[in-house]
Amino acid sequence: MVDTKPVVFFVLGGPGSGKGTQCAKMVDQYGFAHLSAGDLLREEVILLFHFISLIDQKQRDSGSETAQLINQYIVEGKIVPVEITCQLLKKGMEKKGWAEKRFLIDGFPRNQDNFDGWDRVMGDLVEVPFVLFFDADEETMINRIMERSKTSGRNDDNIESLKKRFDTFKKETMPIVDLFDSNGKTQKINALRTIDEVFEDVKKAFEPYL
Repeated sequence: MVDTKPVVFFVLGGPGSGKGTQCAKMVDQYGFAHLSAGDLLREEVILLFHFISLIDQKQRDSGSETAQLINQYIVEGKIVPVEITCQLLKKGMEKKGWAEKRFLIDGFPRNQDNFDGWDRVMGDLVEVPFVLFFDADEETMINRIMERSKTSGRNDDNIESLKKRFDTFKKETMPIVDLFDSNGKTQKINALRTIDEVFEDVKKAFEPYL
């Protein structure tokens, strides 16, 4: 029997474009497995700090440095080194079960280095049919994030971090969207509408895989 490769769809868009919301709906209605690169990194920081007090000094120093490094990148709106992110994504896919077959990876790849690193580690293991890109203007996304910040508890949901995240997105992530688009592998979604209206277009994009 031939072992079918898992199918991975990258989900990209600026902060507050609705990536997580739409991914959650795909999980609920169609059983896709969803991995958020940002959430995995934030969870890794929490886990590392939690276990630091339970391990020996050498491991403690190493764990603390890694946690602080990831946290610093997140707060400053920078892109975490691809080796860390790819390792967490691969681990997350294995944890959810390789046989899930259909994965939504949200917030990755964020730049050319991310893309190249993924290709080295995962390129021969999975299929990537397209990138789902949520398109929204900056003002709308800022308003959404500031509303979310009231309850999210995220240390990067503030104006200072947000400006850095938008700058990084425009300079480093949009060229990746354009790269996929030039190869006919981008599904662009107008993310300015209601959640349900956006989801109708998302479903159409995924029709061959439902």
